Amino acid sequence: MKKIALVFIFIALLFSCKKIDKLTQFDMDYDSSVTVESTFGVNIPFNIYTPDISTSSESTFESNDTRKDLIESINLKSMTMTISDPSGDDFSFLKSIEIYISADGLSDIKIASKDNIPDNTTELKLDVSNTDLKEYIKKDSFKLKITTTTDEVLTHDYTIDIHSVFFVDAKILGV
Repeated sequence: MKKIALVFIFIALLFSCKKIDKLTQFDMDYDSSVTVESTFGVNIPFNIYTPDISTSSESTFESNDTRKDLIESINLKSMTMTISDPSGDDFSFLKSIEIYISADGLSDIKIASKDNIPDNTTELKLDVSNTDLKEYIKKDSFKLKITTTTDEVLTHDYTIDIHSVFFVDAKILGV
């Protein structure tokens, strides 16, 4: 009988810990924008850099009842791109795209990509890596480097909005 009671207690504790763990998990959203300038070449890779993206991580961590030193991991959950200018256009000009993150004192890491982008795609959901990015997001700011290859000549500039969601997992009660 004691064994059955211990099993029930163990199961209850396991589910309670998972519920408590959820209290220290949250998402951080970041938005940025880049301009892909008109080009005369096709199938030529080129790089585009975002301006510094302020993380505001300290205040975000504080509003979620945690601190930098309690962060266990931060992973990119999703990255979505949309064209804001010219309005109503699509990503048919892109053949492939890779996104790298960089921060002061840290090397570039590929965090998202997409190959063989289909025509008529108006919202591009990138394939994200499962790399721990806590050291990048804990910095005051980071940059995104975008490497693209076009499959058609661009006759005008494109402004692309990038929405990133990072999943944060912090330690429970500092343990």
